[in-house]
Amino acid sequence: MVYNEVEVVDRSELTELQTDRLRETVERAYENVPFYRKRMDEMGVAPADIQHVEDVRKLPMTTKEDFRDEYPDGLFAVDHEDVRRIHASSGTTGKPKIVAYTDDDLAVWREVMARSLAAAGVEPGDTFQNAYGYGLFTGGLGFHDGVEELGATVLPIGGGDTKKQIEMLQDLESDAMGCTPSYCLYLAEKAEERGIDPTEFSLSTVVIGAEPFTDAMRDEIEEALDVTAIDIYGLSELIGPGVSVECAKAQEGLHVWEDHFYPEVVDPETGEPVEEGESGELVLTSLTKQALPVLRYRTGDMTSLTRDICECGRVCARMDNVRGRSDDLLIVRGVNVYPSQIEEIILDFEEVAPHYRIDLYREGNLDELELTVELVESFDGDIDDLRDRIVSDLKSVLALTPDEVEIVQPGGIDRQETGKVKRVWDHRE
Repeated sequence: MVYNEVEVVDRSELTELQTDRLRETVERAYENVPFYRKRMDEMGVAPADIQHVEDVRKLPMTTKEDFRDEYPDGLFAVDHEDVRRIHASSGTTGKPKIVAYTDDDLAVWREVMARSLAAAGVEPGDTFQNAYGYGLFTGGLGFHDGVEELGATVLPIGGGDTKKQIEMLQDLESDAMGCTPSYCLYLAEKAEERGIDPTEFSLSTVVIGAEPFTDAMRDEIEEALDVTAIDIYGLSELIGPGVSVECAKAQEGLHVWEDHFYPEVVDPETGEPVEEGESGELVLTSLTKQALPVLRYRTGDMTSLTRDICECGRVCARMDNVRGRSDDLLIVRGVNVYPSQIEEIILDFEEVAPHYRIDLYREGNLDELELTVELVESFDGDIDDLRDRIVSDLKSVLALTPDEVEIVQPGGIDRQETGKVKRVWDHRE
């Protein structure tokens, strides 16, 4: 279902709209945010130099460090009395990134979230069980407002309380649900422990995001719950969830709502644009944000872009599923590897459950990697043979030989009921 006709306009019309909005955004940032005025002056760039959306490349980039350096409100472009809501990142690696919204910003957020849910297959009148966390995290309220804007019924249960989640799925027969991919699997597991077949829930759609996942994990989710699992992407610095989403019809990349967020993909080392379809770091520019306009934000997320028209008819660019972050790259004895690459290999083994843990250590001057994987309930094979095959595939595909592969029984890896799952534990510092 197309929620807004801008999703299917001609590319030339979309480009014209993007150009107008980029020029307004740059003007707003330059006039109202000293940080951007200083950066642009240092680069010799003035708002008048932005004549086409592709001139975005003339603008300075913004990083997460800039958000923290300007904490709490140095990037605001409006007075505090014009701010209607404030959210923040978790701040697990330092000061949280504070983000602000005007009334118009909140209206845009509601619209792009309703648009995203419609693309995912959620319909007006459906009951949507919202298992994303409420509070400073943008997930819970972002979904909540979008569901109501769409005309569906929101069940604001929030994160955790799995017993209550299962009861509500049964008693209210929720049609759709939003949560992290790891929580989907946790929920199915807990339902089975209570003697409940999770495929018998009324769910037809789960909208999953907030953490990277592989196609293999998506397959596990869809099988465990008998649903269509739709990937959604967003980040607090731009707006929250609702920057892009897969369509239920094709599930071939996430549609970026380009009338509000202009996407680029760059080489993470040089910052230079890469060719269409080539993997790199996603860079996003807000085109309509008033309280906190963001120019060329380096997300750290690794993906690629294509602008081919989708099977569903939408013309906006599609980004690939985020496989990891540029700062998630592990370098072990000279081998560069992302955790998602390890996950993709180990989940190819039908004997292995979609739960794993990577531990990194340093012995002397050498890095060591220990991998822990978990067996499925039905396993009745030879553990040593399975370990040898896992090591062989990691070595042949990634040129990576783990120092140890521990295989544990079902349930042997700690579960995480709320929040983003932590799979990599770095003990080297």
